[in-house]
Amino acid sequence: MRLLTRRRLLTSTAAAASATAVATVAGPAAAPARAATRGRTGGDGGDIVDALRALPGLRIVEERPGAEPGYRFFVLGLRQPVYHGDPGGGTFEQRLTLLHTGVDRPTVLFSTGYDVPLVPRRTEPAILLGANQIGVEHRFFGTSRPTAGDLTHLTIRQAADDHHRVTGLLRRLYSRRWISTGGSKGGMASVYHRRFHPHDVDGTVAYSAPNNVDDREDSAYVRFLEHTVGTGEARDALRTAQREMLLRRAELVARYEAWAAAAQDTFRVIGGADKALEIAVLRVPFMFWQNRTAADAAAVPGPDASTDALYAWLEQIAALPVYADSTARDFIPYWYQLGTQMGYLSVPTGHLDGLLRYPDAVEPRSFVPRDIPLRFDAEAMPDIDSWVRRRGSRLLFVNGTEDPSVAEAFRPCPRGGRVLWVPGGNHHVTIDGLPPADREDAVAELRRWAQDG
Repeated sequence: MRLLTRRRLLTSTAAAASATAVATVAGPAAAPARAATRGRTGGDGGDIVDALRALPGLRIVEERPGAEPGYRFFVLGLRQPVYHGDPGGGTFEQRLTLLHTGVDRPTVLFSTGYDVPLVPRRTEPAILLGANQIGVEHRFFGTSRPTAGDLTHLTIRQAADDHHRVTGLLRRLYSRRWISTGGSKGGMASVYHRRFHPHDVDGTVAYSAPNNVDDREDSAYVRFLEHTVGTGEARDALRTAQREMLLRRAELVARYEAWAAAAQDTFRVIGGADKALEIAVLRVPFMFWQNRTAADAAAVPGPDASTDALYAWLEQIAALPVYADSTARDFIPYWYQLGTQMGYLSVPTGHLDGLLRYPDAVEPRSFVPRDIPLRFDAEAMPDIDSWVRRRGSRLLFVNGTEDPSVAEAFRPCPRGGRVLWVPGGNHHVTIDGLPPADREDAVAELRRWAQDG
């Protein structure tokens, strides 16, 4: 699906592009489908449609087909303030999705960090719990964009307040336990929501969620990519491929420009195909280990590979189309968040001495037009990290040992949560992929959170 592919290909340390990866896995002990008749009832025994229409500020955009037996799938719109500190200062409609099975079941709040998928796909926690699921599109993504193009109110606090209003409103209908979840940037959004509204939900499962506490200190990411991930042979192969691509820069850029011309695309946001190609090459190790495994290292092209083979491999690993304007414009809000609060990583460059033309190319500023100010809030991430370590509770982080995004991972206090690791896992991990003992503990914990009483 095009939406999921674009998100996955843009995965970064501050966000992953595959927030929906957890939504495709049945996981262990999947709850059986519920009776279709129960899936149609609202809080008073009437039709769920009537119950939804009775909630203020919420509208049913459409009911879509394709939901599993026992579920109904709705696309909803919720009127939200552009700035929660001034409810009268303008609004926008935030897109939500709802997989409804019954008001007597738990509810999973699914944060994407990007636009929300318009397909009826349950997340792993929703499957394990036989739960309802509410998907939240992040403000300034998809159709959830204020009319004014000003990104000033694209902050972690404003998004957390969006989630707070969603839970407050939908709890009138779904009054049983709530669990929040998300992958990558969606997992981060789930944690940020808990920081500012810790009692909105009864527990949180965050998959592959980065924790870039100090944007000035990125040595953990560099060390991980240079010395830790994969094997020495695989890391050397990636470095060799990067050098070879930059040595053949002119040929590769010509192919890139020819593709853009045929697609009627341009590179105005980034500033040209040459710079876009250099950024893509620099991000190769990061993108490779996020989305591939050590088994894929055998396919890395060597120095004798043809230029066509190099280009095809780079396009596959680094997703060359995402740097062109037709996609890059859609993700300006993402890079804006990195450049104002969440920060971004550094990548190894020492092996490319003499081949680079654009200092600091792998920075959010490269992806945000110059007429949009980027003023970095250095207090935002330390505040989140401090809350998780000192006061966070009922938090479960699921990470992959080969995922560079979590080279800096969240570390909850022992009584507040756990970090579980999937051996050999990349950015697309699940509870089902954990070692058996950890998997059983995680499922049991999740079910405890979802129990009434």
